[in-house]
Amino acid sequence: MIQVLGLKKNLKIDIREKFSIIQKHVEEKTILLSEVCNEVVLLSTCNRTEIYFSSSKSPNKIIDEIFEKMNWDNTFKDSFFYYKNEEAIEHLMDVVCGFDSLILGEDQILGQVKEAYEVALRLGILKSKLKKLFQLVVTCGKEFRNVSQLNMIPVSSSSIAVNEARKKGCAKFMVLGFGNVGELVCKYILSGKFDVLYIVVRNINVVNIDDKRVKVIPFCDRQIHYNEVDCVISCTSAPHTVIWKNQLPINKKLEIFDLAVPRDAEEEVYKMNNVHVYDIDEISSIDLYNKEKRKSIMIKNRYIIDKYIIEFFEWDKIQKVVDDIIKIKKYGENVYKKRYRTFKNKQHTKDNEKLASTLIKSASDAYTNRAIEVLKEEQLKGCGDECLRIIRKIFYEVQ
Repeated sequence: MIQVLGLKKNLKIDIREKFSIIQKHVEEKTILLSEVCNEVVLLSTCNRTEIYFSSSKSPNKIIDEIFEKMNWDNTFKDSFFYYKNEEAIEHLMDVVCGFDSLILGEDQILGQVKEAYEVALRLGILKSKLKKLFQLVVTCGKEFRNVSQLNMIPVSSSSIAVNEARKKGCAKFMVLGFGNVGELVCKYILSGKFDVLYIVVRNINVVNIDDKRVKVIPFCDRQIHYNEVDCVISCTSAPHTVIWKNQLPINKKLEIFDLAVPRDAEEEVYKMNNVHVYDIDEISSIDLYNKEKRKSIMIKNRYIIDKYIIEFFEWDKIQKVVDDIIKIKKYGENVYKKRYRTFKNKQHTKDNEKLASTLIKSASDAYTNRAIEVLKEEQLKGCGDECLRIIRKIFYEVQ
């Protein structure tokens, strides 16, 4: 049974960050979860912690085991939602298409879902059902975005942060971190007007941008340059704060966009008179007009999600007869091999045409005679009508 246990999205950030899993720990946590689940994919982003899994255990038992493996506090169980079967599958489809994001329709989630799936795949802990589901989910997400063309409307926290900073008159930027989000932030800054961009990383060799206005500096030197910028956009994967009050200028106006969960800025920074800090929740609420526009387009194209949900359930139903399909193919293979051996033994006879005719008829009789026998048996049992309907479909429609 496919299930999902996830953190509710309407929780305050101080609760969400308690359950955030930084990327470098995702693989380790996925392995731990595989010890209690049959299959598992761990999706962890700056706004989301969700565990997709299959298990035959009772919901209460498996949830308790997951909490124990993740070393989570049981008193926070009410902060999580739990779905199973159809509800879980529809939720995942909604997630990958951006319906369940704080920023409606944001485009990063597709890559994040794909990455989570690939981690589980690489670890060898996916079996047929969850593997097939995530394959369809990723395909669905790609088609939904191609058809909806949501990339024409700014949707990501990265684009909103840069746009809002420019509205505030910012032209001197500092970006902390150069992972997926940090790289996207820099892309948006580079696409518009700016005076200088400091990219702060632990390894300066990971950045290769040919622009004289871009300065790549090591993480330990960031405080030296705070006075030279008017906007800091922070998106590290650090499990602790990296922006501290005692390192910031006290007389210079500064806009800080904290895109990280857990937050990069310590609480004391929020209290500074000269600093305005936007956390991920505030950033998510900024772009109301674009949100309504995206919502309208997404609802119009929701049929794509419905199509893939139907495809998954049809695939799942077919799995119940897969063993019989294999047996039927094996039977057909045996029929073919037996006649082929006969042909090889007698191919040098004078009348090859008669030999071919005999073997082809023999192969045909192997199926038609058996179908007639089964039809007679089922007719005597009182099931002739249904049997006849299937046999007609198999034989009469073949040209």
